[in-house]
Formats: sequence, C-alpha cells, structure tokens
Amino acid sequence: MKLTYALSLVVLTAIAWGQTSAPDAEVQAVYPEAHALYLDLHQNPELSSHETQTAEKLARHLRDLGSTVTEHVGGTGVVAILKNGAGPTVMLRTELDALPVEEKTGLPYASKVHTKDDSGRDVGVMHACGHDVHMASLVGTAAVMAHSKNTWHGTLILIGQPAEETISGAKRMIDDGLMTRFPKPDVAVALHVGNQLPSGQVGVGPGYRFSNADSLRITIYGKGGHGSMPNSTIDPIVIAARLVVTLQTIVAREVKPGEVAVVTVGYIQAGTKNNIIPDHAELGLTIRSYKPEVRKQVLAAIDRITKAEAEAAGATQEPKIEQYEATDAVYNDPALDQRLQTVLESTLGKANVVVEDPGMASEDFSYFTAQGVPSFYFSLGGADPAKYAEAKAAGTHLPSNHSPLFAPDVDPALHTGIEAEVAVLRNLLK
Repeated sequence: MKLTYALSLVVLTAIAWGQTSAPDAEVQAVYPEAHALYLDLHQNPELSSHETQTAEKLARHLRDLGSTVTEHVGGTGVVAILKNGAGPTVMLRTELDALPVEEKTGLPYASKVHTKDDSGRDVGVMHACGHDVHMASLVGTAAVMAHSKNTWHGTLILIGQPAEETISGAKRMIDDGLMTRFPKPDVAVALHVGNQLPSGQVGVGPGYRFSNADSLRITIYGKGGHGSMPNSTIDPIVIAARLVVTLQTIVAREVKPGEVAVVTVGYIQAGTKNNIIPDHAELGLTIRSYKPEVRKQVLAAIDRITKAEAEAAGATQEPKIEQYEATDAVYNDPALDQRLQTVLESTLGKANVVVEDPGMASEDFSYFTAQGVPSFYFSLGGADPAKYAEAKAAGTHLPSNHSPLFAPDVDPALHTGIEAEVAVLRNLLK
C-alpha cells in the first residue's frame, strides 16, 4: 500500500485540525485496498492452525506499510511493529482462521473452498465468524496510522493470531515469547463483527464482555450386550441420559441465583445398532461462566454428579472426564472502557455507540490480557440496517456468527471498523 497524493493532503489537513479521530477522507483513501483484501480473504479462507496463505497476505500488507514484521509466532502468528518515537505501547489484534462451514450466502464472492480437517473429514471452509472483516479493518487502520505519524506517538503492535476458533492460538503465541520477544503492550485492543448491531454502530461495555469457557469430554463405561437382554448389561446410554438431565440441576439448584453459568451437552455418541447395548457412551459439554469461583463450583459439581450417576447404575469403571479446551473471561478495564466510549461517541456519533450486556460467547483474547494488560474489546455492527430493523420488528434474528448464512454488511461495517480503530489508537497513543 503506497501513500497517495490524495491521502497526503488528507493527512496534512488532519494534522492541521489536530484531530484524534479519522476524517472520512482518510478512511476512504485506504478503503479500496482494505475492501479488496476482504474479498480475497473471504474467498480463500483457511482452517485454524493452517492459516499459511492468510498469514502471508497479512504480513505482506503490514510490511509494505513500513512495519517490522515477524512471522511464524506460535505457528502461523504474525507480529508487526510500527514505532513512532516515545510513548505508550498499544496492541491491536485480529484473528486469522475460518470455520469448517460450507457457505450458503449466495454472494458472488462466496467461499467455495473444501479441504480436509485435522480428523481427515472433507469440509467446506468459510469466514463464518467475520475474521475477514477484522483483518481488513486492521490493515486499513494500519495504513491510516502509518501515513499520519504526526497524529500519534509510541509503539503500535499489530497481531495476526491463529486458531482463535479452537481457543489455542493466543496461548501458543504467548508460549512462543509474544510478551518477552516483543515490547509488552500497555493496552490490548480488539473488535468483533456480528449481526447483533446494525452496520455503522459499535458496542462497548465495562467489565465482563465474554465468558469463561471449558470444553469437557465425558466417557461413561458400561457393559455391552444384546438389546433383548438388558439385565446382563450395564447400559451406558441410560447412564448418559440420566446424566444429561441431572447436570441441568447444577445451574438451577446449586449456583446462587443472580450468578451466571451455562451447562450445555452438545452431543451424545454411543452404539452402532438398535439391538446392541454398547459398552461406552461419550458426551461433549461446554461450560460457561464469568466469575472464577462459579467456574470452579460448576466443574466440581459436574465431576461429582458424573461419578455418582455411574456408581448408581453399578458401573465398575469410573467415568473419564477430560478438559480439552479452556479460556478465561474477557474483561474490559472499566475506566478504559469509559474513556474510549467517549472517544467513539465523538467519532461516530453518540447514537452509534451502544452499551451492551455481557455475552456468553468465549474468546482466547483473554490469554493476552491475563499477562497484566488492560483490555478494550468492542463490537462492530455487521447487520444490514434495513434487515436488522425488519427482524427486530418481527421479533426474529438475523443469521448469527458461525451460520452458513452469516454475511456482514461489509460497507459500511468495514469503513466503521477502520474509523473506530483509528480513533481508539490515536487516543491511546497520544
């Protein structure tokens, strides 16, 4: 990306005004290349931990802007550093990965990618969570910041993080020395696009933004046999069925009313034929909470109830409970959130900045902030405003993230993403 004559004039004007937000002309000057990158990324998505081409594209764009770029951090992670004298150090993060979802949006630039996942299954691949919007926003923001260095001072660290969808990429980057090989940020910033708000708006909120998440795999061991002679077996399917029901009493009867927790059994896998009682059954759970003490309470209750149900059925082998994914809650520093809410209201207009309730989705962005880095994580509206209004009036919902029909209203969502990120960074890098 090269600095154009038009952009030079815009930058000089911005400096003369002493602005901290991005004038529309600044964003428009970088928008065509950001939008072209979005289309490219959307049509060529890659699964978690396999984002090789995606990482190369991001690295190339950021290197062209004068950043010092390090690739292969924690796998396919990208770290780009843009220094501009003394001042704070601020990190802006985007995700690289897409999902194993076959796109059904019907868009002319829809993904047609198919590949093998890590288990060997043939899957469609789609940016069904909007990470393509996030990457294009970051590159557009980096271009504005690189071409307007008289409007900010300090060190800007641009992170391309792999494997967010498997909540493993942030930890891998940290384990690979993100906070020691590179300047440690004073603040970490990220955004996420979704259809919960119309495009042109952003959402903020102090305190908890996303929940803790724990993924559990529970294996119940029974005794297999003929379906016509259940008395000679210990049926793991019946144990699993009782377990699903009893687990729901944890939130209803053990967690203090007013506290937040979710226990969801997402799958049960058992058996091969209708007249065969299998010797084991497997359940997959996702557990959500905010507070560490509630998280500990719920996990302990799951352990207790699972073992008790198996023992009550006479199982001779104790169930196996495996925790294979986990991430902490994303928590926005309240003072920082209030400060940057004011900045965004000044930039986008007060009506376009919404204070949101915490959500129960999860994000491994928390691994970065667990290193003692204050967080500002905000939402980017992605819904077509007319469709959003129609759905709200009808009491229905537009396709959510992870849906094969998820299609952000990229213009103005991408424009708003760049404008908002520039405003936030210029305020933090005064």
